[in-house]
Amino acid sequence: MTNLNWKPFIYGGMASIVAEFGTFPIDLTKTRLQVQGQSQYTEVRYRGMFHALFRIGKEEGIRALYSGISPALLRQASYGTIKIGTYNSLKRLFVSRPEDETMVLNVFCGVVSGVLSSSLANPTDVLKIRMQAQGSLLQGSMMSNFINIYQTEGTRGLWRGVIPTAQRAAIVVGVELPVYDITKKHLLRSGLMGDTILAHFMSLEAEGLLSPSGTLIHCVQQHLPQTMHLIISGMRPIMVNKVSKLMQLQSYDLDLKPDMLELIITALW
Repeated sequence: MTNLNWKPFIYGGMASIVAEFGTFPIDLTKTRLQVQGQSQYTEVRYRGMFHALFRIGKEEGIRALYSGISPALLRQASYGTIKIGTYNSLKRLFVSRPEDETMVLNVFCGVVSGVLSSSLANPTDVLKIRMQAQGSLLQGSMMSNFINIYQTEGTRGLWRGVIPTAQRAAIVVGVELPVYDITKKHLLRSGLMGDTILAHFMSLEAEGLLSPSGTLIHCVQQHLPQTMHLIISGMRPIMVNKVSKLMQLQSYDLDLKPDMLELIITALW
């Protein structure tokens, strides 16, 4: 790799920002479904994704469906840029031609880029999830809330939940990007279609359908630490594990639908 190709970084970041804006209300309902039933969220207010969308829009206003959009877009500007750019750069570091790529290589590059990008972008993810969970209860601008987290919880507060976040990103990126590459490669080799929009569309659909089930539990675990100070402040670590297991059981059926739909729409976007 003689020169670093900047295009995957720029295009990856731009695509991630557009996709995030288009699918954000679905991501919001996923977060609300995951945190309901805990502490100040003890009331189970939402029966599913569409019920949550309707109720949030009716009771809190349409703008509430985009609570936390600023840190979400900032996250994608960093996370998406680093993820796509690093993934493609790592592949070219090992092989010079896309035809020489293997599944093992693609998975390795996906895992590394997922862990790196999610770890660096974790502060924006923390703020996004808290704004989604609290809605209108969290006042102030994005920067003022960043400062408030830092002043009240320190640097560790901004990287709260970074381990499950990185684990989830390792699985997500280690699955979705290699699946996209391998699917497109087989479609082109089969002669069924050329390197057209339809080939990319089919590859993205395969990527979007295979990612959610393997990452759902990690997503629940990720959101728990990032809202933990709002839920069970001062609870002993052993109790946190029990609450985490309970949340996994409570949230599984509710979360699969919005999580899968969000990934499918993101792929289409």
